[in-house]
Amino acid sequence: MTFPRAPDRLSGTLLAALPVVVLDTETTGLDTVKDRVIEIGAYRPTPGKSATEDDVFAALVDPGIAIPEASTRIHGITDKDTAGELGFGDAMRAFTDWAGPSIIVGYSIGFDIAILKAEHDRHGLPWRAPRSLDVRHLVQVLAPNLPNPSIETTAEWLGVDVTNRHRALGDAMVTARLFHALIPKLRDHGILTLAQAERACRSLGNRLDAEAQAGWLGPDPETDGRSRSIADFARIDSFPYRHTAGDLMRSPPIALPESADLTTALSLMVERGISSVILTPAGRHDTNGIVTERDVLKALHGSGPSLLDRQIGEIGTFPLAAIHQGEFVYRAMARMNAGGFRHLGVEASDGTLVGVLSVRDLLQQRADEAISLDDGIESADTPDDLAQVWSKLTAVAAALVYEDVDARSIATLISRELRALTQRACEIAEAELRKSGHGGPPVPYAMMVLGSGGRGESLLAMDQDNAVVYADDPNDRPHDEWFESLGKRVADILNDVGVVYCKGGVMAMNAAWRKDVAGWRATIGSWIGKSRPEDLLNCDIFFDALPVHGNSALSEAVRKDALSAARSARPFQRFLALNAGRFNSQIGWFGRLKTEDGRIDLKLNGILPIISTARVVALQHGLDLRGTPERLSAARDLGLAKDRTIDNLIEAHGILLNRILRQQLRDLDQGVALSNRVTPGDLSGIERQELKWALEQVPRVADLLGTPVVG
Repeated sequence: MTFPRAPDRLSGTLLAALPVVVLDTETTGLDTVKDRVIEIGAYRPTPGKSATEDDVFAALVDPGIAIPEASTRIHGITDKDTAGELGFGDAMRAFTDWAGPSIIVGYSIGFDIAILKAEHDRHGLPWRAPRSLDVRHLVQVLAPNLPNPSIETTAEWLGVDVTNRHRALGDAMVTARLFHALIPKLRDHGILTLAQAERACRSLGNRLDAEAQAGWLGPDPETDGRSRSIADFARIDSFPYRHTAGDLMRSPPIALPESADLTTALSLMVERGISSVILTPAGRHDTNGIVTERDVLKALHGSGPSLLDRQIGEIGTFPLAAIHQGEFVYRAMARMNAGGFRHLGVEASDGTLVGVLSVRDLLQQRADEAISLDDGIESADTPDDLAQVWSKLTAVAAALVYEDVDARSIATLISRELRALTQRACEIAEAELRKSGHGGPPVPYAMMVLGSGGRGESLLAMDQDNAVVYADDPNDRPHDEWFESLGKRVADILNDVGVVYCKGGVMAMNAAWRKDVAGWRATIGSWIGKSRPEDLLNCDIFFDALPVHGNSALSEAVRKDALSAARSARPFQRFLALNAGRFNSQIGWFGRLKTEDGRIDLKLNGILPIISTARVVALQHGLDLRGTPERLSAARDLGLAKDRTIDNLIEAHGILLNRILRQQLRDLDQGVALSNRVTPGDLSGIERQELKWALEQVPRVADLLGTPVVG
């Protein structure tokens, strides 16, 4: 009946998405050794939803001793109230069965945990301290100069109403409201996750010492996330995260016109050994459909053999649900699960049907985490819902690292979910604007994800890089105000979910990244013409743009114009090449790794030169590709470098990504702010040698750039 162990993977979970139980106790006094528990109250909050009976727990406890009058004057509980109630052991068992493996939150929770431990010891019960957060500690981190640490003072500071105080459930409900109100303030101070909150609380040395002297129990190193490694994350089946729908589809699709009779369709299924036939339009419908063996059996059961001469389109399903051939298998599984169907069409980028994917093709694959990722993002109605889903991504990434999945594949997965998240944020923002009376989009538009998200190379230390392009209005009516509102709301939603505001301001909420088509063409022309350092950076980010919502043709048209202009601007390309070659080698005297405060920035002086070089080469040779490995592979096929230069750069790119991702997962678990800085001291000898080799390859970008490396 001790506290169940909370999952280790929660270290990187956003505070807004944590599975928490807010706990409070009422006792016979304040002596954690001698006094007894007389009431347990708890609340399991669900963001955006009102409490139900299932969300609360309240139980009086017979302490086995008289309740002092001084205590009764505070909480109102008398000996008569507790007589005949459950003893501590039974009450605690009921509570832990209800609470499950959650993070325990409380106000001065160290007192409650200490007195609960004493009760366990007194009754000979096994004890495990819960993983916990103290709201009082979090308040002191943010506002150390409040006049006193009481709930009432904190509530006044946060603007939270206080009701039903001094009973366990009432205090738990108030504490839950305080915790919820703290989350935005903590986020503004860079405290987003459970581990970061724990780390911040551990900094309160004097406060923790005083509580320990009073007999309270502080955070337990065995439960607060400081002693785990990647291997502690649950193993998952990595297959759905490494393969795409195009890898598994049956191609070409077997099709019949919807006017064909059922006998013909059945014969075709038997002859080809397939479970479905694609139906092409023939007058009844204007889209592709599908008929499956289940559809046929169900129809024959209802109508009998007379159905065999009727048109197959009468029993088919229209339109055909489809997925892009480049989508990962886990997304196909999620689509099938959400839609309740067993077949998906597979489409090329131009919408052409190129294959069919069936549940039989996926039968051996499991993707329970993946289904919650994809289905959750696309069905989320609020930012809180999105935060719940987004927080699971770190656990999936950690499990895939443990499975030795290539960091580039994991980066592709993270980028895909970032784009899906941005798309859903747009949909939620649009709905909110309509509801508030601002209407829908005044003209067609596209939301674009830029930089690493567009290339498919995002890791966990991501921020927002997005932009909006909207259609020119022939009547010159002003529309920017609506798109400004959209950009601001999207940025706020993404920030609340954990994709923080871009420090460089590359967000559609800012006018520089929100323009009509004519405005973008003029801006890009200026960037290319002036070629100032900031212009080169902006172009670099924009060239990797990928539309995620709205009219993608607008985005692709502007991007193609930008690429065309850049390809014909030789001076601009020269500036890009020189810029790509500017970095500081991280290999010092005697081949030692250079560090600053014990870390190396592997993005600035490792990955970035490789990324920039690949982009320059793509521009120079008209390669309309986004991913760095794809750009470099195409350059190799063109014979642009001798020996294994390009192969080595591709391998170095993967090694550097892997080292950054593994460091981010360690930092996430320790509550350290995520970055691209890696600690070589944490690496094994073999890992350091591998890192050194990768960094030694970076100067070879000069072979592709045709310019000297500076640094």
